[in-house]
Amino acid sequence: MIDKILKFNKEFVARKGYEQYVTDKYPDKKLAVLSCMDTRLTELLPAALGLKNGDAKIIKNAGGLIMAPFDSAMRSLLVAVYELGVMEIMVVAHTSCGACHMSFREFEHHMLDRGITVHTLNTIKHSGIDLDHWLEGFHDPEQSVINTVATIKNHPLLPTDIVVRGFIIDSETGALREIAG
Repeated sequence: MIDKILKFNKEFVARKGYEQYVTDKYPDKKLAVLSCMDTRLTELLPAALGLKNGDAKIIKNAGGLIMAPFDSAMRSLLVAVYELGVMEIMVVAHTSCGACHMSFREFEHHMLDRGITVHTLNTIKHSGIDLDHWLEGFHDPEQSVINTVATIKNHPLLPTDIVVRGFIIDSETGALREIAG
């Protein structure tokens, strides 16, 4: 698949397909969106929010959440605020999210089936990494949004003038529902 993508890319550049996407690094709407990496949202999310290329910083991860105050998603949001002028942050979870059902116990079986050894897993666990927590999803999307919004709003490095709001988007229709927190 990657070789096909590389072939397409070469043709894309040759025909100057990039020209319609040219913008700079600063988001025109001073907005950052933290959302899930779900493939259903790739085009639906920006379309449903009325965003075009250059409007917002879109940060995606499994579940669209902040796992810890100093994880990579929070780091990206802080960079967006301090380096790129973001003034508003939307946390957007979605319906039928696969992260609702994630658990290390399930991953562990898959990992072992794919050649990761019990020794490797034990070494990681003994190094202080809590795989049960790190690979755990969530069971209540609304509570996940509330928790993520609270983590962002209460972050010691986030200025108090930044607006942070949480939503759940319907994975089929794109309808947004605000989650009060």
